[in-house]
Amino acid sequence: MTTPNAEGSETEPKPSDSTIGPNGREARAADGSAIPTVHIREVRQGKKPGERYVRVHRPFHETFREAGPDTLVARQRAYAPRSKLGRSWQGIRRFLIGVPLATSQLAHERLSKVKALAVFASDALSSSSYATEEILRILVLAGAAALSLTLPVAGAIGLLLAIVAISYRQTIKAYPLGGGSYIVSKDNLGTWPALIAASALLTSYVLTVAVSISAGVLALTSAVPFLHEHRVLLAVSLVGLMTLINLRGVSESGTIFAAPTYLFLVTAFGMIGFGLFRIATGSLVPDEAATAAALASWQESGMVEALSALLVLRAFAQGCAALTGTEAISDGVPAFKPPEWQNARATLTWMAIILAALFLGISYLATHLGIIPAVDSHESVVSMIARSVFGDGALYYLMQVATMLILVLAANTAFADFPRLSWFLARDHFMPHQFSFRGDRLAFSTGIITLGIVSALLVVVFNADTHALIPLYAIGVFVAFTCSQAGMVKRWWTRRERGWHYGLPVNVVGALTTGAVAIIQAVAQFTHGAWLVIVLIPIQVIILRRINAHYMRVSDQLAMEPTAEPMRELPDPILVVPVPGLNRAVGRTLSYARALSKNVTAVHVTDDLEEAGALKRRWKEWGTDVPLVILESEYRSLNGPLMLYIDALAKKDPSAPITVVLAEYVPRHWWEWPLHNQTALRLKWALFFRPNTAVVDVPYHLVR
Repeated sequence: MTTPNAEGSETEPKPSDSTIGPNGREARAADGSAIPTVHIREVRQGKKPGERYVRVHRPFHETFREAGPDTLVARQRAYAPRSKLGRSWQGIRRFLIGVPLATSQLAHERLSKVKALAVFASDALSSSSYATEEILRILVLAGAAALSLTLPVAGAIGLLLAIVAISYRQTIKAYPLGGGSYIVSKDNLGTWPALIAASALLTSYVLTVAVSISAGVLALTSAVPFLHEHRVLLAVSLVGLMTLINLRGVSESGTIFAAPTYLFLVTAFGMIGFGLFRIATGSLVPDEAATAAALASWQESGMVEALSALLVLRAFAQGCAALTGTEAISDGVPAFKPPEWQNARATLTWMAIILAALFLGISYLATHLGIIPAVDSHESVVSMIARSVFGDGALYYLMQVATMLILVLAANTAFADFPRLSWFLARDHFMPHQFSFRGDRLAFSTGIITLGIVSALLVVVFNADTHALIPLYAIGVFVAFTCSQAGMVKRWWTRRERGWHYGLPVNVVGALTTGAVAIIQAVAQFTHGAWLVIVLIPIQVIILRRINAHYMRVSDQLAMEPTAEPMRELPDPILVVPVPGLNRAVGRTLSYARALSKNVTAVHVTDDLEEAGALKRRWKEWGTDVPLVILESEYRSLNGPLMLYIDALAKKDPSAPITVVLAEYVPRHWWEWPLHNQTALRLKWALFFRPNTAVVDVPYHLVR
């Protein structure tokens, strides 16, 4: 029988005092030896003569629980900080981020097609709110006649959307566990194309946040103009808020995403439908005076160009921002309810249809109403259309709020995708392993914080100007599209899976089309900012490859075969204890060093011979058998003479490891820390890079 007591102890009959494991059994290692536990065992005399029992006390029962032999699981209390500063920092973290979650609480919701459309399509659907405006801002440079090309350019982009959507339908079927550009490229094309795709995607995710937040702020300031001068502060604040929300851990619940997404769809289609109705009834006519004033502003600014093929290609390239986010559904196939790939394909089809309808509808209304953004206009084209269709009433403001919300959701999509891609890259050793760690709330905190910081910097550098950011945006997306589609072509051709006769030509067309668009983006937008992405992607690829090469070298050096490499027996270490003088902290450090090895030497570095002599006398009076070596340093350097002395010891016995034992003071108050241990810190930094040398800190706590 086992009887717990009030202190977490228990008594249990036992014929011997062997190590007690869980369930009262003796804990044994694989070789049959007893495994030490955190139990305290007391063998006591029973009531009857010759009777003994073992009293087991578990002093760590509040911080650990046993999960099996030689296995302890830390309880939540084990993570509690012990210092005042630590408790204060924990309080701030919990206020901002929330209470930590256990790994076992990680869960994923399976989404229906309706909810999945809201979760995965917000990025793509939100781009319809600024894509038309980007086309207009390029074509207007060639005058009013060039604006008649708005619908043909939009139609070409709609056709491109259909090609991309049909191509990704094949990817979804081939990769039911999720087939992002990195996965597809790595699986079929190899490492280098996969890294190109990953670098392009990482860049596009950063730009997604910057563009979406900037466009969302523009939607807000279009309705509330006096906020325009504060747009950078608003945008950076929103990026910070999104970072904080994602660090807390955003639920994948489609219900949370559904409201803003479907509010935008209802208001946007309501605007398009009501606008078409008013056009048909003749109650909605162009504002010719506003159109003329806008055209005049462009003429007066001197920003005019002749109509050329390059200008039309620039307009097409700018408008291709409408396709950003199309890949999201292929990344998230496992999140769908069964049958996953079939539901994902259906959702992708509906997303493409809805996006095309929104984009073409907004483009038609802008063309018919003669909507042209003035050169210095702070109002978006969608805001102008909504004001023309709805007037200045509640429906107009509802449209602007819905637009801002879906753009913020689009940024949130990047906050999910960037850390996830970083996790894949860290898993494959192409990014620092810190990107694979989950934070307190089970989110990939390093990726989220990195994305937030870089996006905020981009917003500040580009002054939260959507039009300046767009030329950088779409090229990375289409490079990733091309890598993914080329990977699918390789897969169909080499594996000849069922349906390859249909899938191969579809993905060939997709690869050629998206590749051509990527080239158009690079050529047409090169001098307008695309050069930055063109330079950045190869640099990222090289960095990722160098990180991988480093990890591979480390792995090769650390690899060990247990059966071929038994534990090495090292000679006794040589211990060196730097001593500033003789005090209690030094005495405690020397005692600790003697417990590790008999080969201990105290070393005092000084430029004051009188002080050194006094220390020798006190050392002799102390009566220790630890030898004291005085190193005279005429140039008042501590590290130099000490390092040379350690080098001399190493030459004397190269096989013996050297351990430097440092006495360090732990002040009672945190603000006293800078007053101590600066010399020890410099010495540790110097010793860190010295081979075959270990550093041991022996803290001495000051009580007042």
